[in-house]
Amino acid sequence: MLDNAEVACRPVSGTPVIEEELELHRRELTAYCYRMLGSGFEAEDAVQETLVRAWKNFDSFEGRSALRSWLYRIATNVCLDMHRGPQRRARPMDLGPSSSAETPLGPMVGEHAWVTPIADARVLPADGDPAELAAARESIRLAFVAALQHLPPKQRAVLILREVLRWQASEVAELLDTSVASVNSALQRARATLAERDLEASAPDSPDDPEHQALLARYVEAFERYDISALVSLLSEDAKFTMPPFELWLEGIEDIGKWYVGQGRGCQGARLVATRANGVPAFGLYKVAEPGVWLPFNVHLVDTEDGRIVGLHHFLFPELFAAFDLPPRLEA
Repeated sequence: MLDNAEVACRPVSGTPVIEEELELHRRELTAYCYRMLGSGFEAEDAVQETLVRAWKNFDSFEGRSALRSWLYRIATNVCLDMHRGPQRRARPMDLGPSSSAETPLGPMVGEHAWVTPIADARVLPADGDPAELAAARESIRLAFVAALQHLPPKQRAVLILREVLRWQASEVAELLDTSVASVNSALQRARATLAERDLEASAPDSPDDPEHQALLARYVEAFERYDISALVSLLSEDAKFTMPPFELWLEGIEDIGKWYVGQGRGCQGARLVATRANGVPAFGLYKVAEPGVWLPFNVHLVDTEDGRIVGLHHFLFPELFAAFDLPPRLEA
């Protein structure tokens, strides 16, 4: 990475070099915008707009601050601009109590209403310090990102910059054109709001743990055989099952088991392709379309703790398959 003086003095006419310099920040900016917006699609759009603005205004960047800080300032402004409406993205659990397996699905609610997943490859480094990677995974988990959506946008930015990215209060104040006292006050209010959300201090299983890998293998085997007795035996007693764009969600082994053999039985014969999302294992689920052909149906995340599956979160948005670099169809 070039230092600030070199960046400031470099001629703007070298656009390929500038673009390469800006692209180095795409992944971390995507993670930041995702936490701010709660949508992988919107995060990608926000980062693209950030890099376009940066490229267009690069001749005005004089190295008074680090390039990284300048990009975060632009990204924050883009995200705040995208937050003009009152709509807050949520998870089904935020909207009402759990239902029974026999409850009708009800109407679909548009993608704009939901906290949606993002591929780990878009927001997490491929390698690095294990402790830092574990902290990064925690900061993009669905529950945390959903909780962030309860904060006003500027409080959200303050909390992410201070507590996730570990910026100094003075750095955040400069980015937001405000005072250190204002930043500290916003952080205090944001912490209080998140405390009210009662985020559980969960201890997710390590992705590299052999027992964790074996649990996932048993899940795939049980699902593809559609052995529901074997599948629910892998769940914790209070496991949660969600399925945006539907508000309906289930809690507990009994209702989840009944769902699979009732309204969900259309997934019999489906195939799973592994990926990772929001710091946890995920799968692209392909339903049978015709003999020997399976087409995209949902991307679902599998939360595990203490050797049990505690959450199955399905997103019935086929456009996610391209965002996760999953194949558009499977053939025998």
